[in-house]
Amino acid sequence: MPDPLTAPAGDPGPFGGLLGSYVPQPGVADELFDATGAIRPVWRPFLEHLGRIDAEGVAMRFDRGTQYLRDAGVYYRKYGAEAASERDWPLSPIPVLLSQEEWTEIAAGLIARADLLEQVVADLYGENRLLAEGHLPAELIAQNPAWLRPMVGVKPASGHFLNFIAFEVGRAPSGQWWVLGDRTDAPSGAGFALENRIATSRTFPNFYARANVHRLAGFFQAFRDTLVGQRQDRDEPLALLTPGQMNDVYFEHAYLARYLGMLLVEGEDLTVDQGQLKVRSVNGLRPISVLWRRLDAEFCDPLELNEASTLGTAGFVDVVRRGGVSCVNALGAGVLETRAMLAFLPKISRALTGAPLALPNIATWWCGQAAERAHVLAHRDKMMISSAYATRLPYDDPGGTSAPEDYSAEGSARVAKLLEDRGGDLVGQEIVTLSTTPVWKDGKLAPRPMSLRIFLARTATGWRVMPGGYARVASRNNASAIAMQAGGSVSDVWVVSDSPVPRPSLMPAPSGDPGGLNSAYSLPSRAADNLFWLGRYIERAEGAMRAYRAYYGLISAGVEPDADLPDFILRAFLNSTGRDPVALSEGFQSALEAAVDCAARIRDQVSVDGMLALKDLLKASRKLRANPIAVEEAAAAVGILLRKLTGFSGLVHENMYRSAGWRFMSAGMSVERASTMCAILARVLDPDAPDGALDLALELGDSTMAHRARFLRSVSPDSLRQILALDPDNPRAVGYHLGRLKSHIDALPQTRRSPGLSPVARAALQVHTDLAVQVPDTLTPDRLRTLQRQIWTLSDLLAATYLT
Repeated sequence: MPDPLTAPAGDPGPFGGLLGSYVPQPGVADELFDATGAIRPVWRPFLEHLGRIDAEGVAMRFDRGTQYLRDAGVYYRKYGAEAASERDWPLSPIPVLLSQEEWTEIAAGLIARADLLEQVVADLYGENRLLAEGHLPAELIAQNPAWLRPMVGVKPASGHFLNFIAFEVGRAPSGQWWVLGDRTDAPSGAGFALENRIATSRTFPNFYARANVHRLAGFFQAFRDTLVGQRQDRDEPLALLTPGQMNDVYFEHAYLARYLGMLLVEGEDLTVDQGQLKVRSVNGLRPISVLWRRLDAEFCDPLELNEASTLGTAGFVDVVRRGGVSCVNALGAGVLETRAMLAFLPKISRALTGAPLALPNIATWWCGQAAERAHVLAHRDKMMISSAYATRLPYDDPGGTSAPEDYSAEGSARVAKLLEDRGGDLVGQEIVTLSTTPVWKDGKLAPRPMSLRIFLARTATGWRVMPGGYARVASRNNASAIAMQAGGSVSDVWVVSDSPVPRPSLMPAPSGDPGGLNSAYSLPSRAADNLFWLGRYIERAEGAMRAYRAYYGLISAGVEPDADLPDFILRAFLNSTGRDPVALSEGFQSALEAAVDCAARIRDQVSVDGMLALKDLLKASRKLRANPIAVEEAAAAVGILLRKLTGFSGLVHENMYRSAGWRFMSAGMSVERASTMCAILARVLDPDAPDGALDLALELGDSTMAHRARFLRSVSPDSLRQILALDPDNPRAVGYHLGRLKSHIDALPQTRRSPGLSPVARAALQVHTDLAVQVPDTLTPDRLRTLQRQIWTLSDLLAATYLT
């Protein structure tokens, strides 16, 4: 039987199996075939490689790329009618291939456009010559909410308004590349481009290694080096400002912060102090003079911009006005994203540079005057009409959460009617006919509409263009399906050279002067708080699991549910009188959900493996809760969860760098374990505790083997106090964790900075000493409860000192 990938299918050519059903649409340009119907030379080696792989091999390779993205935790947030949810990243495994020659032309045109936009935005917030000389209508700017009046006359600290921008680019039916839109406020997608590249290179590892595809790492390294050079103090951290975890591209923010060694901060992490922007860190207030802003400009300051914003920092604009912080990009640069601006850029280009746009726009009209309005109404059956005039586009995301263009006939008619009713003030644009690119469909290649998102970063030597990296691909032969929210996907973009290309490391590596230290003590207090509670919730979940397993272990061994010991476990450690396995799992289910939520808020601080382990644990816990389970199987089922939980704890202990972040997570674990063990001991040492309570304590404290190794007799109250309270070498003992808490607190920055003991260090020493001077006889239930309250007080003091 012939191989379906290489066998002829209509066309007996060498790619018949792949291309037999690949039919470009009439009047539409295609990335695979040129205007003559011939395969573009840049694609031929890739097709030959793909054609040599059988169906099983193709499926295996595609699964490998998909699995990488899942393992890396790459996701986007999809918004629905009821709630937002995390969705797997929709990578189309077939990359878009462009030749070096064609890419050079595109890059040159976009660099010229970036320089032009810099001049335009500098004029709009400066001399306003473009308005005065009639190159732009005054109402287009004055009535535009993206034009920020408080920023007029403010010159950026870096000397430039634009530092990191993106352009939406498409190929017209003629083969000409057109700019579809400018992204100048807080463009997204660059981090996803990196993940797309890693996944695609793992899908086609052998081909990619020798295909002379330009790498992406050098682009990011050059941009980071530029930001490092803009700092006012060489020891200041770089920061990336995010709206927070509910943003649809929060994963990218965390990924870029981790990749580039930047602090990931939210508006609440920042404050203005003595005219400086500072981050609230565990080492006190630390100045920030370079900020990569991924928060829309209008939300950055509730005092001077959007008063309803809860995402920004009061006084932020004043710091910018004083030149105290360099923003990427400057506040107000988003005015350039206004669709109507496209109608005037050709004329502005001739006025400012004496030349036409190197890379033209899609044809655009501003329907603010009678002649233009009549033109749009006369040709509305042939054009799309967008109501984006004088409004900044919604938050820019790679998924395209909303598209102002309506490509349907109904949409065009509806907006045209609005145009008639309002008498103008709309923007008209020709319908964008996007070129098609190959996607994998039912074992073959099929054409689908696509556009490119191309990123530019300003460096010390001028603009640098990311070589390829990001394409949006429609889910069907309709350009309106290109957004991920509408089912679209993304593809990697390969710029292929005829000669070998440099291969910089994907991870930034310092060379020469490291440019100062990115101090671990710059950990934001909010991040430290989430790490601290992550540790507490993990321990809380483990305690509930051990009590659950102990209870159902007794029941499955034949002990009656209403016997003294099972009833004691229910009341004392599961806070319940019911016996349903699913209902009792709520004790650890809620703790695990809280732990995952804490980790999700600080993805830049939690390793990929750690996040995967937590999600796997939560998934398994939910499965246990969702499915009916026999009483006899409950103990074994939760035992599996305990082993998964131990795996996460092992990752924390073995792999996490001993930074301030690790100390706070470890401190949270110790607070929870020490206080919980005090409560367990106080319960089982009570005179009213049932028979078997001492052995139960060893089981709950996972110390049965430790007790046997240390003592030659069965458990007694004294031996229990020794092994679970006083023993400094047992990682389940109160004394062990009070010692660990003390060492963590002694190593924290404000403690070490103090000339004497700080209040929190003094409290840690006090509670540790109070236990150390005890002997088994003095550790009564009342004394253990007092010790538990001391630990809680220490926790509150730790939070007040570092986490608020």
